[in-house]
Amino acid sequence: MDISRWVFLILIFVSFSPIPIFSDSQLRSGELSEIPSKFLDFAKKSEVFDWMMGVRRRIHENPELGYEELETSKLIREELDNLGIQYKYPFANTGIVGFIGSGKPPFVAIRADMDALPMQEMVDWEHKSRNPGKMHACGHDAHVAMLLGAAKILLEHQNILKGTVALVFQPAEEGGGGAKKMIDAGALENVEAIFGLHVHPNFPLGKVCSRPGPFLAGSGFFEAVISGRGGHAAIPQHSIDPILAASNVIVSLQHLVSREADPLDSQVVTVAKFQGGGAFNVIPDSVTIGGTFRAFSKESFLQLRQRIEEVIVGQAAVQRCNATVDFLTNDKPFFPPTVNDKNLHKHFQRVAGDMLGNDHVKDMEPLMGSEDFAFYQEVIPGYFYMLGMQGETNENPASVHSPYFKINEEALPFGAALQASLAIRYLLEAQPQVPLSSINGHDEL
Repeated sequence: MDISRWVFLILIFVSFSPIPIFSDSQLRSGELSEIPSKFLDFAKKSEVFDWMMGVRRRIHENPELGYEELETSKLIREELDNLGIQYKYPFANTGIVGFIGSGKPPFVAIRADMDALPMQEMVDWEHKSRNPGKMHACGHDAHVAMLLGAAKILLEHQNILKGTVALVFQPAEEGGGGAKKMIDAGALENVEAIFGLHVHPNFPLGKVCSRPGPFLAGSGFFEAVISGRGGHAAIPQHSIDPILAASNVIVSLQHLVSREADPLDSQVVTVAKFQGGGAFNVIPDSVTIGGTFRAFSKESFLQLRQRIEEVIVGQAAVQRCNATVDFLTNDKPFFPPTVNDKNLHKHFQRVAGDMLGNDHVKDMEPLMGSEDFAFYQEVIPGYFYMLGMQGETNENPASVHSPYFKINEEALPFGAALQASLAIRYLLEAQPQVPLSSINGHDEL
């Protein structure tokens, strides 16, 4: 065979050989920075955006409370099946963990919460809640749609995945501690880092904000029954007045922050519940009070908890009453502070800056709100951030947990693309050298 025929055969062979879209050297030399913007362009395609919007609206019409997200979970599993994404179910009653990639390390997770709030929706629109007394007033419907959108993006770009992305769909964030139950059920098996987001109605669309270190406060709840002896309001000397005792308790609780806490260590104690008596001329036998307490460090949080009980019992005794204190940990577990990993903060700044521009990535002051995403951060490095969704209107947006809360659906592509970018760039940039023999793969999925 002459040399010309050899050349011809070689050219034919090369023409029909698969050519990788990316190589490691190409990605390392510059294309890594292009991934976020390409993902955002993909998420903004009408067929992808319309699909995410449809998913969000279906979930919004059928809000379900913590650990009751049966239909929401079913919808998510149907969408994962349609995408051909394998998953494990159930975790913590209704939770799901999907997997995209090799099923082998490294593993990184992106998370969405699924539950709604027990309130009546006051927004009048076509896709209003159909479940009386329940509403997605915190954006969890959008979080789920974004995570499914991120899954679609990652699936489309599997060729550059180096490892495995876990898609964590979590129940019961609103006080139920669903994250802790997901962890206890093994949802974070082999996962080395996790990213979560929350929509922010007062931050502009196309901008994100967060901070390294303490970001959201740890929180707990308390309820106390203060018991005295009831009687006629006209002869109080024959009674032991629990309302007076409860009033003194509340005033004393405010001194815990103003007089005992370091002014540079932000803390909150709020009494938001006071129930006692039903007539103008009757002193009741007992009064029930309740509220929340918050701090940015675990030490301060535990100190507050101890002092709340001591003050309630002690001040009630001064007024000749008895008091019992319940911290409601069975139904409302303590949430630890949300503390963002400093290395992941740098990763977030790089990835978000590549997608949105560095001037659209802002640091923000800590917030006294709480998030059960903090449970994940107690186990592995985690990062939580706020996604702006305020449109260019003069309308003052309703806050989260308001019956008038509305989602700007234009934020969906941003959340989906950023979550997908954070995950895939983590796998490409920060792969730890873990022996395969020490890790359980997910080939069985």
